[in-house]
Amino acid sequence: MSRLRYWKLTIEDLKKAQYDPKKVLIWEIKCTKDDKGTHFGVFCYRNGTPWDYTSVQGIVFYHNMISNEEVKNITKFLKDKFGGEPAEKGSRIFLKGSREIYQPKEIADLAVELGDTFEASTELTVELENFTSAEQEQSNLPSSKILPIPGK
Repeated sequence: MSRLRYWKLTIEDLKKAQYDPKKVLIWEIKCTKDDKGTHFGVFCYRNGTPWDYTSVQGIVFYHNMISNEEVKNITKFLKDKFGGEPAEKGSRIFLKGSREIYQPKEIADLAVELGDTFEASTELTVELENFTSAEQEQSNLPSSKILPIPGK
């Protein structure tokens, strides 16, 4: 069995998706603010996000060319929604110990909220592990948006 990444998904793609949430390794919502490169992304790694030599469980977001005020607003929004203890490392904000989500509807709903609240367009990515051909067919995820990940 392999790992598959579904990328450049729309909110609608994910809303109609059906998969076992236990098979999700990573999901990401990229929020683009303008055509100058201003963006932020919210993501979650099931096995934890690297922080130096350890892994941190919880929701994380990164930012590029976002004002400090907006970074504070995004942090507050995510903390209010998922809890956790904010910790900054470079251009990433970790919400250590926050509640994690993996259901397609929950991720899609979060993308809608982020897009509406922070006036951004969204693009979603979901990476699944041990996702069989039969599961791919039943998932309602677009096969044209699969990016196979080489490996075991």
